[in-house]
Amino acid sequence: MRVFITIWFGQLVSTIGSYMTGFALILWAWELTGSATALALFGFFSQLPSIPITLVAGVVVDRCDRKQLMILGDSVAALSTIGIGGLYLTGNLQIWHLYLAATLNGGFGQIQRLAYQASISLMVDRTQLTRANSLLSSVHYSSTILGPALAGLLYPLIGLLGILCIDLVTFGVAIALLLLCAIPQPQAQTSAERDPLLSQLTFGFRYVWRQTNLRSLLLITASFWFFHDFGGAVYEPMLLARTDGSAQVLASAGAAAGIGGVTGAIVLSVWGGPKRRVIGLLAGFIGAGLSKTIFGLGRSPQVWLPAQVSSSLNFPLLGSSENALWMDTIPAAIQGRVFAANSLVVQGVSAVALLLAGSLADHLLEPAMMPGQPLANGFGAIFGSGFGAGMAVLYTLCALAMLLIGIGGFFIRSLRAIEANS
Repeated sequence: MRVFITIWFGQLVSTIGSYMTGFALILWAWELTGSATALALFGFFSQLPSIPITLVAGVVVDRCDRKQLMILGDSVAALSTIGIGGLYLTGNLQIWHLYLAATLNGGFGQIQRLAYQASISLMVDRTQLTRANSLLSSVHYSSTILGPALAGLLYPLIGLLGILCIDLVTFGVAIALLLLCAIPQPQAQTSAERDPLLSQLTFGFRYVWRQTNLRSLLLITASFWFFHDFGGAVYEPMLLARTDGSAQVLASAGAAAGIGGVTGAIVLSVWGGPKRRVIGLLAGFIGAGLSKTIFGLGRSPQVWLPAQVSSSLNFPLLGSSENALWMDTIPAAIQGRVFAANSLVVQGVSAVALLLAGSLADHLLEPAMMPGQPLANGFGAIFGSGFGAGMAVLYTLCALAMLLIGIGGFFIRSLRAIEANS
C-alpha cells in the first residue's frame, strides 16, 4: 500500500488546508454580509456542477490518465485559491467570486474524486480494499476537526491571506507527491472508445442494471442515503430550534461527529474490516440507524453528543465496505463509468430528499407538533412539543427507515451473494 499511502497523505494535507480556507472564507463572508443565505449558497454552488459533470466524468476517467486528472483537480483548486488571494489583496474580492470558485472546484473536484476512487483497486491488493477505504474516510473526518480548529486559531493572527497561503502550500505537497508516484492505469478498451457517446455515457447504468447482484447493491445503498439525507436536511435547524439557537451545541455536535468518524476509521484501518463486506455494509446501516434514532428522540446535549459519536463510528464501516464491494466486483477499466453512474443516482435521490424535507417539516410536521395540536397530543410524550419537535419526528422516522433497510438487507438473497461472484 506504499503508493496509496503516499497519495493519501498528500490528499489529507491538502484537504485540511481546503477546510481551513473554507472556514476562513465563511468568517470573511459573514463579516461582509451577515447573511445566512449568503453562506448557504456556498454549498449550493459547490453541488451545482456535480450532476452534469458526473454524467461525463466516468467516460473521462476511463479514457484519460487518472494521475493527470488528479493533478488537474488539485491544480484548479490551487489556481482558485490564488485568484481569491489576488482579489483580496487588491481589495476587489466580492461574494460572487467565492461562488464562482466553488463552482469550478466542485466540477473539477468531482472528476478528481472519481479518478482517485477508480485507481484504488489498481494500487491496493483486493484484501486491503476495506482498509484503504477506511483511510479515505479518515481524510474527511480528520479535516472536519483540524481544518476549522486551525483556521479559527490562526485567522485572528494571520487573516484570510495567511490562511490562503497555507492552503497553497498544502496543494503543493499533494501535487508533488502525486508527481513522485507511479499510478497504474487500466488496460485500454479500444472497442469501447469507438462506441457512440450516448452509449458510453449510459454504460455504467446499463452494466449495473443487467446484473441482479449489483442492482440490489445500488438500490439498497441509494435507499439508505435517501433517508439519511432526508433526515440530515433538518439536523441543524432541529438542534438550533431545540436549543434556542445555540451555536455552541451545534458546534459540539459537529465535533462529536468528527471524533466518532476518526475513531471508526482508525479502528477499521487497524482491523481491516470484516471478511464479508456485505455484513459490514448492513451492520453499518443498522448501527447508524439505531444511533440516529436515539439522537432524534433526545432533547439535550447529554443524549445528542454520545449518540452522534456512536452514529459516526458506523460510517467508515459502511462506506468502506460499500466502496470495497464495488472495487472488487467491477473491472478496473470500467470503474470510472460505473462509479459515476452510482454517484449520479445517489446525487439524484439526495437532491429529491433535500427538496422534500424542508417543506414537509415547515408546513406540516412543525405546525402539527405545536402545543394543543392532535399530533402533539399523540407524540408529545415522546418528542415533546413546540419548536423543533416536528423536525425531531421527521429525523427519527428517517433513522428508523435506515435501521429497517439494514435489517431488510439480510433477507435479499442477491445482495448476500454478491461476493460469491467477485
